[in-house]
This record gives sequence, C-alpha cells and structure tokens, in this order.
Amino acid sequence: MPQSEPTPIRRPRADRARQVADVLRHQIHAGGYAGGLPGEQDLAAEFFVSRNTIREALATLKNEGLIERGPKVGTHVAVRKYDHGLDRLVGLQETFKDYGEVHNQVRTVAHLAAPPAVARRLRLQPGESVVFVERLRYVSDLPLSLDQTYLAPDIGAEVLRHPLEHNDVFSLIEQVSGQRLGSATLALEAVSADPHSAATLQVPTGAALLMLERLTSLDDGRPVDLEYIRMRGDRITMRGSLIRSIP
Repeated sequence: MPQSEPTPIRRPRADRARQVADVLRHQIHAGGYAGGLPGEQDLAAEFFVSRNTIREALATLKNEGLIERGPKVGTHVAVRKYDHGLDRLVGLQETFKDYGEVHNQVRTVAHLAAPPAVARRLRLQPGESVVFVERLRYVSDLPLSLDQTYLAPDIGAEVLRHPLEHNDVFSLIEQVSGQRLGSATLALEAVSADPHSAATLQVPTGAALLMLERLTSLDDGRPVDLEYIRMRGDRITMRGSLIRSIP
C-alpha cells in the first residue's frame, strides 16, 4: 500500500527563520561564504521562504555578532569560530595550533585541601592536598578559556617544576609521569557568564559560555587531572564524530 504524502503544517515565520539561521550558521562555521553571503532574493529561493523570513534569520545572526550587514557592502561574515574536537584527548595548544600562538596567563597556583567531590573524583582521601592551577588561555591576543585544574598531589608537584605559560598541562603530565594519558570522561553544558568570568574573558555579563568538566586518567586508569573549563561560546564550536552502536 503506497504511503500518503505528509500533510503540510503551516509554520510561524519565526520557526522558519530559526531553521534558516541554523543552516547558515553551520555553513559559516564550516568556512563557507568567504566572499560574503548571497543576497536576500537568492537566499529566499535557496530556502523556499520569503525575503522577510530571510531578513529575520539574518537579523538573528547579526545580533549574535556572526555577520555584518550594510546597504552598499552586502552581508559578510564578521567572525569565525574555532573548532574544538570532542573525539580526541588533546590539550588546547594541540587543538588550536593552526589558529595562532596559544599562551597562558597563570592566575593562581596553590596547594589546597581537596573538597570532598574533588577528592572522590581523583581517588584521594577527603582533605588530602591537591595542586590547584587557574589559567586564562589565549589564542594570539584573544582570551578564549578560563581553566581551573585540580591535579593529583604527586603529579601536580612535578608539573609545577615547569613553566605553565607556554605548556599544555596534558603534555607536562605525560612528561613527568612517564605514562601516556589514556582516557577522559567529560560533561559539557551551557552557562551564563558571571561578572568575574565575563570581565576575565572580555564578554558581556550573562553571555553564553561552554562549561566543560573533564576528568582525565593515565593509561593505567589512574585519574590525575580534574578540570572545569569556561570557554567563550561566541568563539568555539565543539565538534565530534559518533558511531551508532548495535543494540
């Protein structure tokens, strides 16, 4: 029995504009439109929508700071994001080596009594000492992430013997431990920038940040590095490749 065609549902223009904006945003992040976006009429024909819908979609992207528009210059990409992979265990310096020089402003280095939640994740006794490091991380002159790192005490003490301004902690852990990093568990969520984080990362208060919690272990399974990383949502896109498992 032949399947019937789905019944079209009339959608609000705002829904259609959001759909267009999502596709354009992805194309921009993928490196498209180097010479500027097509005109409104061409985009309307491409997406089978009205020019008013296109204008609404472009207004959304302009408000995000992604594009610039002008009556004589057309519509151009204002800023592109950096890709951060989710399917490889690499440090920021390794991730963004093709985008510019990665360097760190070391804001805090301290030996702390581990909070219970941190001790549990690093398999330490409650109150056992950990090494805490906070760094503001730059790509060229752009502040990109604010990293808070808790290190297992023996590993952390050796890491602190090395300069942190131009080194990834991941590379230093492997160097001082004599082991490879093996695996990590992570959680990624969106948070709003509090006034302190906003000022540090040079974004408006309340701006969207990507918060990455990552627990990294050596290849023998021992957890040694717990990080809480606030990244600028306006400058980083998280990407990965997934394979569907057989049920």
